[in-house]
Amino acid sequence: MGKKKKLLIVLAVICLIIAIAIPVCYYEVKISYNNLTVNTYNITDDKIKAGQGDLKPSVKFVVVGDLHDNTFGDDDDNLVATIKFQNPDFIIADGDILNDDSQNSDIAMSFIKRLVDIAPVYYALGNHEFEYMQNKKSEALLDEIKATGATLLEMDYEDIVVNGVDIRIGGMYGYAFDPNGLTKKKDMGEGIYDFLKDFEDTPSYKIMMSHRPDSFVFGEASKAWDIDLVVSAHNHGGQVVVPFLGGLYGGDQGYFPEYVHGLYDKDRMKLVITSGLGSNDQKLPRFNNVPEVMVVNLNGE
Repeated sequence: MGKKKKLLIVLAVICLIIAIAIPVCYYEVKISYNNLTVNTYNITDDKIKAGQGDLKPSVKFVVVGDLHDNTFGDDDDNLVATIKFQNPDFIIADGDILNDDSQNSDIAMSFIKRLVDIAPVYYALGNHEFEYMQNKKSEALLDEIKATGATLLEMDYEDIVVNGVDIRIGGMYGYAFDPNGLTKKKDMGEGIYDFLKDFEDTPSYKIMMSHRPDSFVFGEASKAWDIDLVVSAHNHGGQVVVPFLGGLYGGDQGYFPEYVHGLYDKDRMKLVITSGLGSNDQKLPRFNNVPEVMVVNLNGE
């Protein structure tokens, strides 16, 4: 076979690969912004208990995060209907529901209002909420969140009873470190040490909404604090999900992060991380990464 013919064959193969790759890549990006998946995680804990009786108590909640003003091709009805179909006892909106450069909060607040019609909503602030308020030079967003009927928790918590189960749910954006380790109390963010000491002082099942999993992954925080479950978002499942390798990038955890999506046992606590519902403008779009409605079932032993 002559060199010219071999070259033509090579060029033909390259063109064929490109012809296949372009529509595949387009499809993977498209479904990563417009489709939905529901992933369910089950947690069993002897703290999940409710009075007397033979039936094991259980609590179901939905976690959504990182909407980033995504409207799913103007089909928000499908998203809300999917969440409603789960019949949750409550819903966690775990931050970055809008973008830092959003013109206003209309899309995000409309979404939260519709969730409030389904079940009680607990809202934790993400980095984009903080940056949005900085850009607007106003904290009006906090009042807008509260006006939806959602409960905003930032360095705050509420004690609730769900199906007879005592739960303390809190929210904190800052970093939690081990104050007995290299990071001392004086080095922690203002008020964080006192808030966490107060938060952990209860026999109730403790859920902490922490937009960034990094807040409890680093500084041996997971060894220091008596928290049963940390609920996070932020990393978009790694943004680009590489087959067989997982998420590509995860904030402070860098490339191929260990804690990016799913349920983890981390020292004294469990950590559950949603891959979220959208993405802000990044160097790479979401890819091979279908938006997620996360369902968490808490079961008694």
